[in-house]
Amino acid sequence: MTVIHFVQHAEKQSTAGDPGLTEHGHRQAANAAAQFRSLGITNLYSSPLRRALETARPFASATGRTICQDESLRERMNWDGLLARSDFLSDWNRSTRDRDYWPRVGESSRAAGERLRSFVLSVQDIPGLVVVVTHGGVTVDLLRTLLGDDNLPPSLIADGVPPCAITTLDGLQVTSLPFKAPTGRELVARNPNCGPDETTF
Repeated sequence: MTVIHFVQHAEKQSTAGDPGLTEHGHRQAANAAAQFRSLGITNLYSSPLRRALETARPFASATGRTICQDESLRERMNWDGLLARSDFLSDWNRSTRDRDYWPRVGESSRAAGERLRSFVLSVQDIPGLVVVVTHGGVTVDLLRTLLGDDNLPPSLIADGVPPCAITTLDGLQVTSLPFKAPTGRELVARNPNCGPDETTF
């Protein structure tokens, strides 16, 4: 089976549309990429959204791998500014509570989880180590699909995945829930006090 590390994009700018990373986010991405420099990554995938691509670029530089953009890695919902932010967040929260609810922008949590599960199946025969830079909402959707809500920390569903956190799968088997490695050589458990905000999606 293929070992897949899903990397949450780094801290993004708080703007609508397709925002890039903040200065701090660029540092987060560089620090996270450094952890993978000598691990022998065989393939590097990214969501086509700018915040994910800017997170993936240091991984490409550190490992010499080309970034393969894949639409199936995009976020469940992306705020385009046409919908009021309060309405977007209301739809986000409702679609998190009700996995079958289809928001005005994007898709349901259940559909997004199945989309990411299909991606995993498409790469599970690639030998070696695969890094996938994606988004917190769809990563949690995948975990809910694979493990069920009862087997996940409620805080993960409610608060989302912090910037540059790493979720590891061996095929379709989840081997570690989101951990983040902001500095140093060891993965550090995610901060349970990291609440949901615009940098999470």
